[in-house]
Amino acid sequence: MTEVELAYGKQRRTFSLPPQAVPTVFSKGTPPPLDDPTEAVRGALAEPVGSAPLSVVARGRRSACIVICDITRPVPNGVFLRPLIESLVEAGVPVDGITVLVATGLHRPNLGSELAELIGDPWVQQHVSVENHDARDESCLVDLGRTATRGTPIRINRRFVEADLRIVTGLLEPHFMAGWSGGRKVVAPGIAGQDTIRTFHSFRFMDSPYAVPCNLAGNPLHEEQLQIVAAIGDAYALNTVLDEERRLLRVTFGEILASHQAAVAFAEQTCKVFARRRFGTVVTSAGGYPLDKTYYQTVKGMVTPLDVLGPGGTLVIVSECSEGFGSVHYADAQRRLLAVGSSRFLESLSAKEQAEIDEWQTQMQLRAQQVGRVCLLTDGLDAAELALTGVDHETGIGEAVLDSIRRMGDANVAVIPDGPYTIPVLSGGCASAA
Repeated sequence: MTEVELAYGKQRRTFSLPPQAVPTVFSKGTPPPLDDPTEAVRGALAEPVGSAPLSVVARGRRSACIVICDITRPVPNGVFLRPLIESLVEAGVPVDGITVLVATGLHRPNLGSELAELIGDPWVQQHVSVENHDARDESCLVDLGRTATRGTPIRINRRFVEADLRIVTGLLEPHFMAGWSGGRKVVAPGIAGQDTIRTFHSFRFMDSPYAVPCNLAGNPLHEEQLQIVAAIGDAYALNTVLDEERRLLRVTFGEILASHQAAVAFAEQTCKVFARRRFGTVVTSAGGYPLDKTYYQTVKGMVTPLDVLGPGGTLVIVSECSEGFGSVHYADAQRRLLAVGSSRFLESLSAKEQAEIDEWQTQMQLRAQQVGRVCLLTDGLDAAELALTGVDHETGIGEAVLDSIRRMGDANVAVIPDGPYTIPVLSGGCASAA
């Protein structure tokens, strides 16, 4: 019996495949991690992409807003926040004029010990103000009109828009709708108002064949994000790329679009792997902690390997779901799906200019279920929550894989240990798989 290790919670767990399975393991490229991450951050600030060094950019600025991702992303804030803040202060920005803003989008705020974990350095919380973005608080938003192409309302956090110096930070990784995370995505939807976010996640955006992992060309979310960043004006970004062990591989800093593009160019070499064929069975994970804290986030791992899942095949996904199902809004969307069926559910979405909160994740789950069967393995959901997922569930991988092999008549099994952080792409070229 073959054993495979998959990301699950804060650890990697071993799962057994049936002896009939012939596995192909798809893993990210493995360039060496940076020897001195803090020094690498300082180097990026001194030698940026598309801008002057931070020491020059920050001169004469009386306030700065640094945006960080929320707890759902494993961003190494503890590595770069202090060097970034110290560089601002050395350049003359008063420490009491610096704010760290958590880009929650429509997620819950990060508080207490969770906020301390997110920041990653007590020094930061002791020296600067740390706030959570609230997409529902109109008084905290600035209205900058609408995008020219699709009319998306541009409503952005006031603290960020009105700061003398605007910096976003984050993790550059494949994103199942926006192509890539980081940079402009930290602004919208990260610190956007709920009208902006719900428009971004409406059916017309989500249904686009270009709204897929690792693609920016023609991607409607990316195109709108570019227009939103342009409406805000001068902004900068610090992007990080990590390996499977959450070690820093690359850090870029500079003008928000240029630094993002530089990080994308590097990440494409590590995140995308190529396959010569599709598979009747795909075994994957939701990416481990913190991405697999809820079933809501687990859906990302269902969408990213679809290029190599054969029609009618089975996608088996493991996810700890340590915080359970997800928001009440998401649960409501799943109940509607189960009540009316996939066709009527999607029809109801297509008629809306703005999506209801979190129902977009149900739409993305259906993208996977339109290709094949989805089977979930988790310790974190009770019987009622499992029923609400709308997917199949098993107590072990072996049973699900064996059933799929028999149904499909194909013993070849794709294994993707790190889920949505690795994107297998069907290609006629050489397979980058072990």
